Amino acid sequence: MFADPEFLPDCKAWAAARGDKLIESGGLEPPADATTVRVRDGEILFSDGPFVESKEVVAGFSLIECASREEAAEAARTHPVARYGTIELRAAQP
Repeated sequence: MFADPEFLPDCKAWAAARGDKLIESGGLEPPADATTVRVRDGEILFSDGPFVESKEVVAGFSLIECASREEAAEAARTHPVARYGTIELRAAQP
């Protein structure tokens, strides 16, 4: 779904409409390609694959500067991914 070439122009148009409020965005490799890192008792442990098993995956991110939660919700509502998947809003920590 996310690698569909017909889907990407919609995402690029959405990003262009954000103007200078879009700070950064990008896609992520699939969870099967992840490496999990843990440190226990000073020992670094590496594991192949994701930490949790889930049917949903984080396919990418968009970091947007918004004046309010309402503005962020409007940006999410109009994102093409909202038609196919889930958009998660998070505020930056101060």
